[in-house]
Amino acid sequence: MEGNIKLIRDDGLRLDGRANNEMRPIKIQTGVVDRADGSACIEWGANKSIVAVYVREAYPKHAQNIDRAIVKARYNMSGYSVEERKRPGPDRRTMEISKVVSEALSSAIVLEKLPRAEVDVFIQVLEADAGTRIASLTASSVAVADAGVPMRDLVVGCTAGKADGKIVLDLSKDEDNFGQADIPMAILPRTGKVVLLQLDGDVTEEEFNQATSMMMEAMPRISEIQRNALMDKYSLEDGE
Repeated sequence: MEGNIKLIRDDGLRLDGRANNEMRPIKIQTGVVDRADGSACIEWGANKSIVAVYVREAYPKHAQNIDRAIVKARYNMSGYSVEERKRPGPDRRTMEISKVVSEALSSAIVLEKLPRAEVDVFIQVLEADAGTRIASLTASSVAVADAGVPMRDLVVGCTAGKADGKIVLDLSKDEDNFGQADIPMAILPRTGKVVLLQLDGDVTEEEFNQATSMMMEAMPRISEIQRNALMDKYSLEDGE
C-alpha cells in the first residue's frame, strides 16, 4: 500500500503544500484550566491537546521520595480524536507515551526543590493528526512552568521523518502512516541536551543526521512560541 501513496508532489512540495523543512502552524495558550495549578492548550497543525498540571504531596506516603519530586504524566486520547473511534482506556501506546513524557519532563524539572511532592501531568488529546506525543510534551512543559514548578529549561520537541525517500520536518498524518520513517525528538534548548529520541522505520546514518539537524534548526522557533505563551499570560495579568 505504501508504494501506491505519493507523498511528494511533482513540484517538489508535500501533499499539504509545505516545503521539506517547513512546520505546520503552532499555537499555544496557557491558563486554560482554572482549577489546575498550571495548564496549556496546544494546536499543532490539526492536533489539539489540553494539559493540566497539579502539584501536591505524594500519596500514599510510602510512595514519596524524601529527596526529590516524582513526575507522573498520563497521556490519553479522546475516543473522538481520530477518524475511527478509539476504544476508551489506556493501551500499550498511551502507556509508552506517558512514560517517555514523564522521563523527559523529569530531566527539565529541578526535582530536588520539591521533596516528597508529586507533579501530576494530565494530557488529553482532543484531535489527533500525527505527532501527538511531541505536541503534548511541548505543551506539558509550558503547563508545568505555568504551575510555578522550578525548571532548568522548557522541553521543546519536534518530529522529522522520511517520505518518498526525502527527509521532511514535522510529519503530516499521511507521511506518518505511509512514509518510511518517523523520528520524534525533544531537547532542553539552553544546553542542547536530548531528553527524547525515538526512531520508527529505516534511515541511513546520513538521513538520520539530516533529520536531527533539521529538527535542531526548528527547535528555537518552537521554543519561542512556548515562551511567548507564558509571557502573554503574565503580561495580561499585569495589565489587569
